[in-house]
Amino acid sequence: MGEGKQGALAVVELPNSSGQNPIAQMQNKFKELEAGFKLWLSKQSLPVEAAVVTATSGLQGAAIGGFMGTLTQDVSSSMPTPPAGANLNPQAMASFQQAQALAGGPLVQARNFAVMTGVNAGISCVLKRIRGKEDVQSSMAAAFGSGALFSLVSGMGGPNPVPNALTSGIFFALVQGGLFELGRKFSQPPAEDTHYVRTRSLLSSLGLQNYEKNFKKGLLTDTTLPLLTDRQDIDVRIPPGPRLLILDRIQRDPELRKR
Repeated sequence: MGEGKQGALAVVELPNSSGQNPIAQMQNKFKELEAGFKLWLSKQSLPVEAAVVTATSGLQGAAIGGFMGTLTQDVSSSMPTPPAGANLNPQAMASFQQAQALAGGPLVQARNFAVMTGVNAGISCVLKRIRGKEDVQSSMAAAFGSGALFSLVSGMGGPNPVPNALTSGIFFALVQGGLFELGRKFSQPPAEDTHYVRTRSLLSSLGLQNYEKNFKKGLLTDTTLPLLTDRQDIDVRIPPGPRLLILDRIQRDPELRKR
């Protein structure tokens, strides 16, 4: 009887025996599917890849736009509608149409965001395949196309749709170009400091890499490393224990002793 209960408990605990988090398993599975989809997409022709990328990005934009539209639905419903016979000047009518485009319901915003994201992704895909790279020029060109088409579809152009579409495209391109350059600037790794390569290697081998900032503060570069004494270590506030290890390593290093 006891053995039967133990066997049942073993069977029950078997699914959790791997110790993996179910959420982590789902994330790994999603990453595998995403990698497989990208691999399949890279083997397709340019028209197929552009169509698939545009459609998937458009669906994502529609979902985001629909959610945003639920937040602005109350604003659009409370917005007054001009009478049919009202004689409004073109500028006032254009402003009203722009307000309607920005404060539309879920369907309107889903359409607007689908166009904006889908066109942007499609143009980026085509330019990347043709040019073989993704840079600020391609990013700005895609943003110009999405901004211009967004202006035409959303009705923000008013009585002069073409000039306003060009203006919107230029505005989108400038914003996208600025964001692209800003992101590239912050994503680049810091430049390697060539004056502390050997010092960094020495400290890392001793497990004292935290004291690299002390060397930099005292301007103790690789060139001054063979001349290092206990006095300089005290000046840059390195404790006695690490000081002894650093000086001993310098004395034992044949290359540093030769220098």
